[in-house]
Amino acid sequence: MKAFILDQYKKKGALRFGDMPEPVLREDDVLVEIHAASLNPLDSKIRDGEFKPLLPYRTPVILGHDVAGTVVRVGSNVRHFKPGDEIYARPRDGRIGTFAEFIAVNEADVALKPKNLSMEEAASIPLVGLTAWQVLVERAGLKKGQKVLVHAGSGGVGTIAIQLAKHLGATVATTTSTANVDLVRSLGADVVIDYKKQDFEKVLSGYDVVLNSLDGDTLQKSLNVLKPGGKLISISGPPDPHFAKELGLNWFLQQVMRLLSFGIRRKAKGRQINYLFLFMRASGEQLSQITSLIEAGIIRPVLDRAFPFQATNEAMAYIETGRSKGKVVVKLR
Repeated sequence: MKAFILDQYKKKGALRFGDMPEPVLREDDVLVEIHAASLNPLDSKIRDGEFKPLLPYRTPVILGHDVAGTVVRVGSNVRHFKPGDEIYARPRDGRIGTFAEFIAVNEADVALKPKNLSMEEAASIPLVGLTAWQVLVERAGLKKGQKVLVHAGSGGVGTIAIQLAKHLGATVATTTSTANVDLVRSLGADVVIDYKKQDFEKVLSGYDVVLNSLDGDTLQKSLNVLKPGGKLISISGPPDPHFAKELGLNWFLQQVMRLLSFGIRRKAKGRQINYLFLFMRASGEQLSQITSLIEAGIIRPVLDRAFPFQATNEAMAYIETGRSKGKVVVKLR
């Protein structure tokens, strides 16, 4: 099958377009013919070698963390899917590879595609949808009447998180550039901070939750907007000891994580704020709940561009400019 392949870790290195063997179907897997796949900053970070200690993929490896397509075959233990089903998924770590014609995905990671979305729109959802869900529902336990700040509201995670937080009954603030103010307002943001004109930490206060996807400087400043008992949840690091334990990392790597996050954890504790790092995990069950919200019109995808599959390297270069609104996808069929 045709695929985009990472042969060696290299900063901004191009993926090779070539042939790879069709995936082996395990008894709990569904084999998916891929119609569309979306790109995430995580793909670039893996390619650049940033995640080698956490996700030690052996090259050659196919990148890609989001898929929408059609089931063509199922393993002997699969009970919930059949050939012909239109599905979407974020395959689990260790089994990624959606920049290809086919992928085998564990049944537990798969959900039926929302009926009201195209394949391209569906492919844009899983990783960012699950991230927003796991931050706001699972970790933050966001409740009606609370206040949440979502950084980078026009980005992949931000566009979904704003809509989900509004659905949960929260007051939503977000940071964005001048060009994207109307977009984030259309998604439901109550308070919009144009970071080119305002300092969010001087404008906002008394917040319950901050979802950070930006740099360390933004993370530090976010402490100023939270009230005591608030939660600062970062998806861009630094990782904390809890994450290291969850991942089953060895003692040495656990200590590295402890050191990396020591500064922000100490500052947060001094202000009675909880600091949490989240690295999202695959979940077909949570994705099914997100499907219900999409089909009810509560969440809509925000798609910037769809590239042809052959232009996957160009699509990766485009998301690395940081100018995309919502998600970028590649289209196979």
